[in-house]
Amino acid sequence: MKKTIVIGASDDSTRYSYKATIALQKNHHEVIPVGIKEGEINGIKIITGTPDIINVDTVTLYVNPKNQSYWYDYIIGLKPKRVIFNPGTENPEFEKLLQQNKIETIEACTLVMLSVGNY
Repeated sequence: MKKTIVIGASDDSTRYSYKATIALQKNHHEVIPVGIKEGEINGIKIITGTPDIINVDTVTLYVNPKNQSYWYDYIIGLKPKRVIFNPGTENPEFEKLLQQNKIETIEACTLVMLSVGNY
């Protein structure tokens, strides 16, 4: 089980962050949705702000690159093993910062990774 933070979480069921949260939950990963608006995904409250969370394995990102700078220090401070840049979130500047902090970066789709068993 990999503790995963979903950054950019939304309670809109058409959003990929919502679908990823459900898929992570179904695959028995501890999932913590973090977003800019309060809400709930399948019984899990979306946390707003930048909550202190320890022992993070993965951050999966669902925030447009132009809005990511707000999250840079927070995500680096979580000290995750890896950050997944889902389609549309790719950001060479942020990826370089993460790699400089010994955090693995992956450009991939969390939903596909879960479905093929290489999450």
